Amino acid sequence: MKPLYSEERIHHRVEELAREISRDFLSKELVVIGILNGGFIFTADLCRSIAIPHEVDFMAASSYGDGITSGDFKITKELKKSVHNKSVLLVEDIVDTGKTLEYLVTEVQKQNPKELKVAALFWKKQKANPHIIVDYPGFITEDDFLVGYGLDYKGKFRNLPYVAKLEGTD
Repeated sequence: MKPLYSEERIHHRVEELAREISRDFLSKELVVIGILNGGFIFTADLCRSIAIPHEVDFMAASSYGDGITSGDFKITKELKKSVHNKSVLLVEDIVDTGKTLEYLVTEVQKQNPKELKVAALFWKKQKANPHIIVDYPGFITEDDFLVGYGLDYKGKFRNLPYVAKLEGTD
């Protein structure tokens, strides 16, 4: 597979996002919430680059039913602590249609955070629900199937240090 986004390009963009986030959340009680499984590498690298104190937690959700049309989700990993009255940054690997992110945002909002923002390494902006806003997009991308840097295909390729387009997934 040929890298679409090299390790160096990703690292540089993560550093830029971390500077923006550090500036925007300066003097705020920040909780970074990584979305598992795909977001773990991006979350780790982003957290190491954020220059202000912050807490880190993780959430996970999955769709059930046939996974394609049901649109029903359930939380499979809850937050360990409340985010009530805190500044929250949800960190996603990729926003495709935005359905999972929309569900997670709704769940986190139930705890009444002071503010809630979203960072995503990749955003398929043309495909995603237009009501979903990614405040800190790493890269706006086409509707390609991407793997690497936490993104997987059937549980494989998460370990690649770059991101590539996977061909022939039909």
